[in-house]
Amino acid sequence: MQKILVVDDDAHIREVVCFALRRAGYEALQAADGVAALDMASREKPALIVLDIVMPELDGTAVCTQLRKSSEVPIIFLSSRDEEIDRILGLELGGDDYVVKPFSPRELVARVKAMLRRHAQPASGEPQRLVQGKLVIDLEAHVALWDGGEIPLTATEFALLKVFAAQPRRAFTRDNLMASAYPGSRFVSDRTIDSHVRHIRSKFEAVGGDPIETVHGIGYKLAAG
Repeated sequence: MQKILVVDDDAHIREVVCFALRRAGYEALQAADGVAALDMASREKPALIVLDIVMPELDGTAVCTQLRKSSEVPIIFLSSRDEEIDRILGLELGGDDYVVKPFSPRELVARVKAMLRRHAQPASGEPQRLVQGKLVIDLEAHVALWDGGEIPLTATEFALLKVFAAQPRRAFTRDNLMASAYPGSRFVSDRTIDSHVRHIRSKFEAVGGDPIETVHGIGYKLAAG
């Protein structure tokens, strides 16, 4: 049974979300503030975190920043704001998805399931590694390597890079990438995709690489070599 950590200072929201998660077959853990969330995440090693942005002690963005120093656990942000800049900021900090309050618990559970599927190991019979030049996508270990060194990616960043590596000659539009990396999501915009691509590039550039090429007027593709 996979553990899902629900972090929100509203006890009612925590109970509603945890009830829906338990009905879906998950073990639901709770934290009422950011400090407690970091402690529980360290002790319990959840498979995914549902994280409210506005909280006492330590807000959700600060919690995400701290987690990303040592963990790539998938994070779904909760927020009462629906401004695009807020969504982009959350994703730039390392979040994988974003749900706006008020929300349907069933929709949130569906997002959790989709995120965990993207983060899961490949089924038997599927290729275990995608190799394109210095880039290696290890699907079983769920890690990306550049010239032998591991590059830390969030679940969504890994999913996007896997899409590119699986079809290295194809130029993808942003709509193609939305459908592949965000199945069923309704909030995703062109800027969200651009934000993730920029984040991926910055991580690879730090070690002297850049696996993604901009195709002007279309979108992106895997860089040659």
